Amino acid sequence: MNETYPTVMENTAPSLAERELAISRHIAAPRAKVYQAWTDPKLLVQWFTPPPYLTVHAELDVRPGGSNYIVMRGPDGVDVPNRGIYLEVVENERLVLTDAYTKAWEPSEKPFITICLTFEDEDGGTRYTARVLHWTAADRETHEKMGFHEGWGIATDQLAALAMKA
Repeated sequence: MNETYPTVMENTAPSLAERELAISRHIAAPRAKVYQAWTDPKLLVQWFTPPPYLTVHAELDVRPGGSNYIVMRGPDGVDVPNRGIYLEVVENERLVLTDAYTKAWEPSEKPFITICLTFEDEDGGTRYTARVLHWTAADRETHEKMGFHEGWGIATDQLAALAMKA
């Protein structure tokens, strides 16, 4: 048998840029307050979803491998549960979470995103950056069409308002 095999595999996977959506803002509040709004369930439910959606429940076990369970309610009254885990936690600096796993590292049925959040000191406040990495370019496109920029923009405005109050 004389079969020819390619010596270099062609990389057909979409690039990171093709799978990423991001938002970055200066928030006039200390990064500890911005971070706390992401890690305290009583605060998260106050800002996490743009109207007319609501966040009606949040359970957050903020530690590497810890799970989160967030329930959003649509204007039609239908609850949308979201489960995930924290991959990395650096207090007041960085959070990385994903829906690829649910509680106790159980794989999810359909992974969609990994979220990388950074909180950096900037001009007396915080440079808040949310990078949302999707499993496929099609997932990124779907999320963008769902209104990522507008929705995450409104939620970030709400996050900033809450962090500046405290």
